[in-house]
Amino acid sequence: MTAAATAHAPTPLTGAAPLIDVHAHFHSPASGRADWSRYNASRLEAGERMGVVAHIASILGSWGNTSPTYFPSPDDLSSANAWMRDFAAQDTGAGAARIFAYVAVNPNHAAHALQEIRTGLAAGAVGIKLAASRKADDALVDDIAAIAAEHDVPILHHVWQDRRREWPGQDASDGVELGRLAERHPRTRLLLAHIGGGGDWAHTLHAVRDLPNVSVDLSGSGIDRGMMDATIEAFGARRVLWAADLTLCTGLTKAWALEAIGLEANALADIRWRNAVRFFPTARFQHRGEGLSA
Repeated sequence: MTAAATAHAPTPLTGAAPLIDVHAHFHSPASGRADWSRYNASRLEAGERMGVVAHIASILGSWGNTSPTYFPSPDDLSSANAWMRDFAAQDTGAGAARIFAYVAVNPNHAAHALQEIRTGLAAGAVGIKLAASRKADDALVDDIAAIAAEHDVPILHHVWQDRRREWPGQDASDGVELGRLAERHPRTRLLLAHIGGGGDWAHTLHAVRDLPNVSVDLSGSGIDRGMMDATIEAFGARRVLWAADLTLCTGLTKAWALEAIGLEANALADIRWRNAVRFFPTARFQHRGEGLSA
């Protein structure tokens, strides 16, 4: 974007400062949705309007089309990861990369998961995505945590905040189980997904706040009064990252709420973008034609 175009562009809905979404998703033709391309385009357009300068994203296999969403087959994962990397490489927005890829893997297919991670990271992926295929504290996740530390990339781990019962179709983890993994792998950076997902978030704060290698993303449809305040108080602003997940609507609400709760400027910048720069050292984020550094 030229200087003149930048000067006349409307101010983003969340303000002029950069915003990085560390938990994004896209769709591929294999997802079974006729509108997959329109969905992807609309997400990018909405992100542009909001001020999102980077979407760090994954595709969970075929999203249930040819294998279960949370138990995807190796073939579905390999195809989705390759498509995600190609999509990221082809989209440069206004001359700068806007999309960065996770490698999504299923720990139940242990050998495939490790090879897929090596292949994905060598091809430019910047992190690892674990959904609800196996509980976070299961021994099958140990090798994945170790390879993440070896390559200095983080793991974004699906966490469901309501663990009063098990949920069908997934082997969901809570903060306690992610904490056990973090204790076993103190050199691995773990991002606890969607503190706003599941409704029973308060116990999660107690479970992982004393584990310095665990950070929290703000995504999820829940936006309870006091949720973000309590999360920031428990972790400090440098361990909380803005995110949106499948849709950007509640992400927009949380970005506005960050302003409303009265954070000072440095804390707000940490949550909006600086923590992402620190968390994903292999990514090269840009804002208005200049590289972002923490």
